[in-house]
Amino acid sequence: MSRFRSIWQASLNATKKALTWNLEDLMPPPERLIFSFNSKEELKKWHLYSDSEYGGLSSASLEISEVDNGLKGTGVFSGNLSVDLAEDSKWNISRGGFCGMRSKKFDGFIDLDSYDTIALKLRGDGRSYISTIYTENWVNSPGQLEDNSWQAFVHVPKDNWYIAKIPLARYLPTWRGNVINAEMEMNQARILGISLSVNAEGGVPGARTGTGDFKVELDWIKAIRTEEYT
Repeated sequence: MSRFRSIWQASLNATKKALTWNLEDLMPPPERLIFSFNSKEELKKWHLYSDSEYGGLSSASLEISEVDNGLKGTGVFSGNLSVDLAEDSKWNISRGGFCGMRSKKFDGFIDLDSYDTIALKLRGDGRSYISTIYTENWVNSPGQLEDNSWQAFVHVPKDNWYIAKIPLARYLPTWRGNVINAEMEMNQARILGISLSVNAEGGVPGARTGTGDFKVELDWIKAIRTEEYT
């Protein structure tokens, strides 16, 4: 009987170890890299937009920084914000002074349901930038091609590298730049793309505002989990 009990106990312990290993193996990692900005190839995953598409005079560029001693580069999103219109503009826009960089659509979508925070490693100019997450359309205009957008401000301190952490719960649903005044929940399992943009006006208190130059460097964007995964 003692021998049988020993065999049974050994089998039970082995089963517990197997179950523990399987659970750890299936648990998502604590962070997930979404984008890095360390090469020209990585920058090709993004496209630029600005009010110049509607007759405005703002401009933007996205380039890789110059580095020495074998260090990796970073993405540099920079340009000039203007609220003026071109003299020959045929558009009658009510709001100018904006530029942005948006990721090209993923091949399908990415699932961030296991994460609660977006983290960005940045070095900026003291301005507020807008972090936008695009999800599959089921909130604003079902049946149309326009993605749902969720936005949050991120203040980028001047000169020093900074890791901004934005809880996904802080992103607000928006419709063409305006916050939707309703309680809605982001579909984190179907993320189609993200963007980073800057406006001449608005932002968090104390941030630099107004027309003129802007510049922010980007090292990476990740999804992280700050709470215990269940």
